[in-house]
Amino acid sequence: MEARHLRYALALADHQHFGRAAEALGIAQPPLSKQIADLEREVGARLFDRTRQGVFPTAAGTAFLDRARRALAEMASAVTDAQRAARGETGRLRLGFIASALLDPLPGVLARFGRERPDVRLELHEMATSRSTAALVAGELDVAVGLGRPRGRGAENLTSVTIGRDHLTAVVSTAHPYAGRPSVSVAQLRQQHLIVASCDDEPAIGIALSALLGEDSAACHGATVARDVHTIISLAVSGVGVGLGPSRMTAVPRKGAWFCRVTPPARLPDLVLSFATQDRSPVLAAFLDTVRANCPEVGAALDDRLRPEARRCTQRRPVAGR
Repeated sequence: MEARHLRYALALADHQHFGRAAEALGIAQPPLSKQIADLEREVGARLFDRTRQGVFPTAAGTAFLDRARRALAEMASAVTDAQRAARGETGRLRLGFIASALLDPLPGVLARFGRERPDVRLELHEMATSRSTAALVAGELDVAVGLGRPRGRGAENLTSVTIGRDHLTAVVSTAHPYAGRPSVSVAQLRQQHLIVASCDDEPAIGIALSALLGEDSAACHGATVARDVHTIISLAVSGVGVGLGPSRMTAVPRKGAWFCRVTPPARLPDLVLSFATQDRSPVLAAFLDTVRANCPEVGAALDDRLRPEARRCTQRRPVAGR
């Protein structure tokens, strides 16, 4: 029994006439009569009464047609669901990220992706870069946003692209002596009690601070450790000390906070988006399309990372005439 047998039976029930049903189906009447007869033999029951007044479903036919309609509807739904899944309109995306990525660019990306793919289930996990890298390699995440390019076992199987560059910024209370200044120097920072992000969670931050302040700096070793940029800002506003974090944190509106540049400028590790190179998930592809659309400067780099084979072929292509 095939789907066409179900469609033939439903058309015959609707038109109550072999000729009209055949015309609606776009086939000749004899083949339709034969297909219905074959269907009845397969079912083992007469499905239609042939009368002078027309062709009408029997009790067995009515029961069969009810199921046939549902079966065809399910088949149509199956096709639709498959097509939507292939376009990345349904499914699941597991994203690991560091807190500062929620300042920029993740809010715009997530909002746009949610509007364009409302039926994709987003599973969001805040975690340190080292943890998100391990989870990505283990197949527990689909995409991760962290500081610096992934390292360690399995990192060679990941594709990574920079989605943000940042430098160190200081934040103080508006009652602090540095409030109102456009910048503070590294020498001035060494004289202050500092509030910094956890170097255990994000070693790259610790390396950057040590390089800036000096590995043996008392300010660095005696700093208050905060979990994320929101805590850094809150503690600074409370007068605990001078908070140090990415310039992205200036996007956080907070009464009583004053932000100033650190001079000389101190670049922080890049914000990097990573995913498994061999992942061909339509949902991941849709998410990367959203990243491209929302972060135009990332598009070329992302495409370049995704097409290494094409790039190598271009490099090997012989010059005409040789």
